[in-house]
Amino acid sequence: MNDRPYHHGDLRRAILAAALDVIATDGPSGLSLRDLARRAGVSHAAPAHHFRDRTGLLTAIAAEGHGLLATALAEATDLREAGVRYVRFAREHPAHFQVMFSPELLRADDLELTTARALSAAALTDAIATTAPAPAPAPAPAPAGDGTDARLARIAVWSLAHGFATLLLGHNLDGLLGDEDPEEVLRALPMMLFPPA
Repeated sequence: MNDRPYHHGDLRRAILAAALDVIATDGPSGLSLRDLARRAGVSHAAPAHHFRDRTGLLTAIAAEGHGLLATALAEATDLREAGVRYVRFAREHPAHFQVMFSPELLRADDLELTTARALSAAALTDAIATTAPAPAPAPAPAPAGDGTDARLARIAVWSLAHGFATLLLGHNLDGLLGDEDPEEVLRALPMMLFPPA
């Protein structure tokens, strides 16, 4: 136990880092502001000064995660790469990933969270828009601004990448993957599921 008082300058970052460690090993249910304060060697009220409560802390973690995910997706050059980067993000930031998609743990109207969510959604949409093939001509003119194809493409890519990442983090794919690189397996999946006509 750290009995020495906290001295370095960024207590907020230290509390976030300690919380991510706890979530990675014990899940979000193992998180306690009092325990985090003890780990940081500060008073039990110090974390509440930065996050108000446990929900505020988890919301900050989710917002940070969406920002990191947006950055990862922004560097994707095509849909497959966007999926790979999504899974890589989940593997590199498993605690963020656990919290980001658990709305019951979060303060849904938090401005930092809603802004970060919009950024990660836009990055995924941009990856789809820059690589998706032009839609086939419709039998009747579609209404102006109809985003059905882009919306469905986003759902498909997100579902595949998120499902794969969730199964991977839960070690449900260990026996199936063997020694294969998960990213290479993911790159092959779209061609297997949607072979060219």
